[in-house]
Amino acid sequence: GHDGSFKLSYYNEYKSYLSMVRLKLEAELEGHDGPVWSVDWSPVSKTLATAGSDKIVRLWRKEGDCGKWVCFANLDGGNAKTIRQVTWSPCGRKLATASFDSVCAVWEYSDGEGWELGATLEGHENEVKSVAWSRDGDYLASCSRDKTVWVWEVTGDDYECASVLQVHTQDVKRVAWHPNTPVLASSSYDNTIKLYRENGDDWECYDTLSGHSSTVWAICFNKNGDKLVSCSDDRTLRVWTSKDSKKYTCASSLFGFHGRPIYDVCWGRHGYIASASGENTIRVFELNGSSLLLSHVEENAHKGDVNTIRWKGNLLASGGDDEVVRIWMLETT
Repeated sequence: GHDGSFKLSYYNEYKSYLSMVRLKLEAELEGHDGPVWSVDWSPVSKTLATAGSDKIVRLWRKEGDCGKWVCFANLDGGNAKTIRQVTWSPCGRKLATASFDSVCAVWEYSDGEGWELGATLEGHENEVKSVAWSRDGDYLASCSRDKTVWVWEVTGDDYECASVLQVHTQDVKRVAWHPNTPVLASSSYDNTIKLYRENGDDWECYDTLSGHSSTVWAICFNKNGDKLVSCSDDRTLRVWTSKDSKKYTCASSLFGFHGRPIYDVCWGRHGYIASASGENTIRVFELNGSSLLLSHVEENAHKGDVNTIRWKGNLLASGGDDEVVRIWMLETT
């Protein structure tokens, strides 16, 4: 059984709480040749990086008087197969990719030279599914179908493997760092979330979060790190809470809103949670106490599975199987 704080929300028992927020389509970005697997906003500008099965990282920004979104850079040649994730470093001058070629590529920006391939991190035995920078940029984490999580120590342009963690029993789908402390989380095909911390010269897994009944596709901390949201092939969202940013317990589970697997989830700094699912739909939730309330449903957000979703202020970027990236504006009335 669950402790008393655990709440299970079912759609049929649920009083509709569609608050006065909506997503307004601001732009459609076309250029990828194949499904878009990852979008990520620069932490220092309104530049969007996108990547997918065409093996190219594309960079987009608004240009000109009319503010049209344009692709101003194509980073090609870093990976030989599908790029599953692209992510910005905290300084906004590096981009790391996770690819099915079993390699993490790191692109680096320098004044005068622009973007250049700075490093190729090898070690995983097969497809790399996710890559994430720690909040200070001192560490890079990667995870793979080989069931391992790697922690790389970053010193300038040098990347050294600090730890290889093999505690998941299946394919590891996502890695995410705590926003304020050196805690790393990973989620897996084995239905669990693992938490890691530094222990002397190595890293250790110190907790396992169980509850999902199928693959945990994605995890995301809130801005304070006292909460974590997870999404799963079991079609549920779970919110995990912590008093010390170390041990997390499940505070609520949301079931019945998604008819297909939920592939990505992002917790914006404004408090809204967006989910991307296999029914072409984006949903926006807000937290009330420990319960998730549905605020908006954007049906047919893409013509196919929505694979990836990221907030930047009130802007929301999404990418899908339809090869298109869309930028939405969250409007509150």
